Amino acid sequence: MTADGERAAAPEAGAAQFTDYDRIAIVTGGDSGIGRATAVELARRGFDVGVTYHSDEEGARRAEEEVRAAGRRAAVRRQDLGDPQRGAEVVEELIADLGGVGVLVNNAGVGAEASLLETSYAEWREVLSVDLDGPFLCAKAAATRMRDAGRGGRIINVTSVHEEYPRVGAGPYCAAKGGLKMLSRVLAVELSLYGITVNTVAPGEIATPMTGQHERPPAPDSRAGYPLARPGDAREVAAAVAFLAEPAASYVTGASLFVDGGLSMMGPQAGGALADPEWRAG
Repeated sequence: MTADGERAAAPEAGAAQFTDYDRIAIVTGGDSGIGRATAVELARRGFDVGVTYHSDEEGARRAEEEVRAAGRRAAVRRQDLGDPQRGAEVVEELIADLGGVGVLVNNAGVGAEASLLETSYAEWREVLSVDLDGPFLCAKAAATRMRDAGRGGRIINVTSVHEEYPRVGAGPYCAAKGGLKMLSRVLAVELSLYGITVNTVAPGEIATPMTGQHERPPAPDSRAGYPLARPGDAREVAAAVAFLAEPAASYVTGASLFVDGGLSMMGPQAGGALADPEWRAG
């Protein structure tokens, strides 16, 4: 429904609904790693970019500078998805700052490092709040604006290989990412009426602060159990996100794009435990 109570009209069928959406993107958690690389890549492809951060304001300001250096407008806001309702309001504020939204990248997230029997309910809820509740409410805020604008749009949720595969010690994280995968598919079905596509990008191990690698270049031949024997680079994930944000991806919705060096073919638990690369020889 629009602000005056009338149902917003769906875009007419045809290419226009996929090419006329606002060239404005919002990237949550855009201060480092995949988020920052994505913000910069989208700017290089002609998007104005709004960036959120939780605690690393310096990193967010660096991302802002890189977006501006690409000749695009930028806006930065602090966001705490531990309070997902307030976090969604920050998305709405960025939409107001930039004058619209055509792409939302739900990238912000937290991990977990304890067995489920050692995980308190408060710890469980913290991860689910940031990694699932927050993306739901941010997507709702952005999709409402896209629907009312009537030009379609893109929502891209950054999940993990753990949207599909479990890992010991990461129960809340796996549950949230699996939930985000299914949320994305329901949104893809419901929002197709308005020319809005919804997909997930599922990274494997990426050399970022979240994996304790602090954006060091991925070390070649450092992961014996991975088909491509190294961690990924944040820019490799950003390229996949940017593809899904572009008109060229107009017929892709409800999909999961794995960017994992083939790790999901091994099973992340087993692949990470292999120390000998000779398995590749058959």
